[in-house]
Amino acid sequence: MKLKLSIIGLFLFVLGTTNVFSQETGHYTPGVQGIKVGSLPPPGFFYIMHNVYYTADTYYDGNGDKSGLDFDLTVFANVHRFLYVWEDVLWGANYGVHVLIPTTYTDISISDYGVSDSKYGIGDIVLEPLILSWNKKKFDAVFAVAAIAPIGSYDVAEAASPGKSFWSTMVSFGGTYYFDEHKSWHASILNRYEIHGEKKDFDITPGDDLTFEWGIGKTIPKKQIWSYGVSGYAHWQVSDDKGSDVTYDGTVKDKIFAVGPEITCYVPTAKLNLEFRGQFEFGAVDRPQGTKFCLSLFKNF
Repeated sequence: MKLKLSIIGLFLFVLGTTNVFSQETGHYTPGVQGIKVGSLPPPGFFYIMHNVYYTADTYYDGNGDKSGLDFDLTVFANVHRFLYVWEDVLWGANYGVHVLIPTTYTDISISDYGVSDSKYGIGDIVLEPLILSWNKKKFDAVFAVAAIAPIGSYDVAEAASPGKSFWSTMVSFGGTYYFDEHKSWHASILNRYEIHGEKKDFDITPGDDLTFEWGIGKTIPKKQIWSYGVSGYAHWQVSDDKGSDVTYDGTVKDKIFAVGPEITCYVPTAKLNLEFRGQFEFGAVDRPQGTKFCLSLFKNF
């Protein structure tokens, strides 16, 4: 049975401590950008903070069956994002740059294998030098390219290591469609494709990952602008893990799906947006299956 321990913190995943738990997963963690995931904010400088709580007590094997392990995982991620958007810079598009710095606390135990570890630290950071956004009457569209740098600490003997010890390139594209002239009803999608580099000190290159995020929502303009809806995601590993240190079955690929409710509130006088969502995972293969809650703050300066 292949076991690949992955956690749903933000851009971070648990790494194993033995050969049984040595498989790799990608950096990006979906589900923190909500019902308008395919839209970039308007021109300006933004500080964004995500607070993500994830818990799981069931691990599914490579066949999609419950593994029977005595497994428990809790993660809290506090993520800081800095985004600047310029108006109409390239090909009629707004242009943005983005830096993301995650910090996480992870507590994991797998009594069957004597694994018990907890750790707090800075994770691998995201550097996104190219974001293009088109804002039309009926739709928004976005395209972006990012590098994920292995800044977080990593130790093969520590299951809760906040870093992953390899670089990744991530290409994102998607959009939001508005169903009426007031843009009150909307549906949004965003695709992210990750290409991973070789792990430092190991001949292991994780397989590519594809993540599809979506949201459907309704906006109600008042003194405070409220939105509510449903959001979710689907994630698949799409190519094999490769390298001479891949001692497990590298052809087994993980996947996961999730769905849940969301509510947001924008306060124009404060230029502040608050979002809260819960997402419930299902259909896990070769990974944990759990529940995630996210409280996000967007501040425009």
